[in-house]
Amino acid sequence: ANLVLHQTVERIHVGKKYGDIPRGIFVVRGENVVLLGEIDLEKESDTPLQQVSIEEILEEQRVEQQARQESEKLKVQALKERGLAVPRADTLDEY
Repeated sequence: ANLVLHQTVERIHVGKKYGDIPRGIFVVRGENVVLLGEIDLEKESDTPLQQVSIEEILEEQRVEQQARQESEKLKVQALKERGLAVPRADTLDEY
């Protein structure tokens, strides 16, 4: 069965912080649904995570992604220096 979700919220986690972004109405095809559950609001308030503004969590996410990309570049360069090649993700379909 298809799902129509009303007043949906996207929650982004970065470290011990999270931010909620309101997304509105979503229609999800049934074949894409893997798991459906209910949130226990009492347990949600006991979480050790700190809620921050949308702008702050998006900036934290951007910084985390940049750090991950920089780390990946360093790994690839270290492998190249040792004579090893790592195929890029965008070229894997060519094989």
